[in-house]
Amino acid sequence: MPSYHAPIKDFEFVLNDLLNIQQYKQNLKGFDQVDENLVSSLLSEGAKLCEEVLFPLNQSGDKEGVKFDNGKVTVPAGFKDAYNTYIASGWTGFTCDPEYGGQGLPEVLNMPIIEMICSANLSFGITPGLTHGAYNTIASHASDELKAKFLPKMVNGEWTGVMCLTEPQCGTDLGLIRTTAIPAENGAYKISGSKIFISAGEQDITENIIHLVLAKLPDAPEGVKGISLFIVPKIIVDDDGSLGAANNVTCGSIEHKMGIHASPTCVMNYDGAIGYLVGEAHKGLRAMFTMMNEARIYVGVQGLGLAEVSYQNAALYAKERLQMRSVRGTKYPEKVADPLVVHPDVRRMLLTMRSFTEGARALSLMMALKIDITKRHDDEAERVKADEFIQVVTPILKSYFTDVGFEATNLGMQIFGGHGYITEYGMEQYVRDARIAQIYEGANGIQALDLALRKLPKNTGRYLRWVFHPASEFVQTHKDNPKMAEFTKPLYQAISSAQNASLWMAANGMGNPDEAAAGSSEYLRLMALMIFGYMWAMMAEVSLRKLEQNPSDKEFYENKLNVARFYMNKILPYHYGLLASIVNGSKSVMAMADEAV
Repeated sequence: MPSYHAPIKDFEFVLNDLLNIQQYKQNLKGFDQVDENLVSSLLSEGAKLCEEVLFPLNQSGDKEGVKFDNGKVTVPAGFKDAYNTYIASGWTGFTCDPEYGGQGLPEVLNMPIIEMICSANLSFGITPGLTHGAYNTIASHASDELKAKFLPKMVNGEWTGVMCLTEPQCGTDLGLIRTTAIPAENGAYKISGSKIFISAGEQDITENIIHLVLAKLPDAPEGVKGISLFIVPKIIVDDDGSLGAANNVTCGSIEHKMGIHASPTCVMNYDGAIGYLVGEAHKGLRAMFTMMNEARIYVGVQGLGLAEVSYQNAALYAKERLQMRSVRGTKYPEKVADPLVVHPDVRRMLLTMRSFTEGARALSLMMALKIDITKRHDDEAERVKADEFIQVVTPILKSYFTDVGFEATNLGMQIFGGHGYITEYGMEQYVRDARIAQIYEGANGIQALDLALRKLPKNTGRYLRWVFHPASEFVQTHKDNPKMAEFTKPLYQAISSAQNASLWMAANGMGNPDEAAAGSSEYLRLMALMIFGYMWAMMAEVSLRKLEQNPSDKEFYENKLNVARFYMNKILPYHYGLLASIVNGSKSVMAMADEAV
């Protein structure tokens, strides 16, 4: 049986020591309530929910799976009660607008809860995660009437929300959708078509499900410029807010999947279902991107969450499992063999996992803080700067977190050896659950193209400055500190590689887009390595300062420095090879005829 303990100390380190979120009390709405006591209380209560309520259902939910019978979907035993506990504790709305029943707290305080849920029970977390994204989309783009009608019960958890984009003939290329919207009486529309791969499109834990559906009006132009967005409730909501008749929304089937067995993935059919236009006609994709971009960040955190729980169990196993003696001689003579943790390659795997999880945690919380700045800061220039940072980092976070998150779950299973392949130990479930995150909410190859072909050249590279400038300024600020040299020098070298790669991609991709596209995935990973290097350099600087103050938790900061050194020495240097591959161009990739590949 696996175990899970929320990394509360590390969350507190990032929130309080690294980001110092209390500094935003004056100019970010909702931060006036934030102090270390609130942070500690939220983390403690979130950990209690995840460790005691959600985690015990993870393996049983995976084994039982969801059931489908004549259009009805039943979630595994215990999941409905767990959801009721979740909403009773107020987790559904604590960052939502108080106008609709929320508490208005910052998103940066929600991110640790999301990570904990992903570690404890990813299948469970998909439903409330999608609801939060649907809430944000409606709150940002719908009319006041629609907001008042749908948001309060989404905020209090009585209703859930889902996004409905993909159809059998189109996934990435949404311009090919065939779902139609025909104007009806009272300003409503009749929605007809089918959507596939709809996570939580049907379930039995809430009485209503609010579908955000992409469809085309009769006068829609071709392609993505002709897509509109509609609210399509499972149950019609009357003008007084009460539930009326069932809408013409049905679940045709559920998918049988590699992982996330306890989360229903549905085929949804709309047969003249009543829907309501969100925002302007033919501009639905822009509105839906509010949900999609948020979802991409949260999917990235799924990779982090699964890597964290896999690391915890692998580290524990490596300290307990006795196998062979150390290559340098016996280290534990009182035992029949030394534990796995003495072996350098096992330590390499563990530290690879840990350097990822702790670096990713810092970046995910920084991203959440940037989201808060875009929504709450009183200075427009700061809001724009934060938004441009989010624009360029979102595809990096989604792709790198899920790629390396999957790699980390594989390493965790590898450390267990044969036992890792056995279901009861739980490690193989993390591998299976992690795999989908590289695919949904925009496959990782699409994220790389977004970065290389859209974000890199945007406004003559202006987006990139919000990544390069802070990292370069950090190096300049600390370059004369001898204690920081082992962190600033590798970071400087990685920044140079990332800048050179960016210049090469921009110069060569303009004339031949294949040049940029062929190296896009490597470019994204190089940028991620550099950003993680920046995260680790900052965490090292904070840890050095804390150690000078002779803290009671000295071991924590010393361990942080040791992991930082591992990252700088063993992971970050991969940027050299990535740069070499990028500048070799597309010729060897594209040379073969299509039929010969």
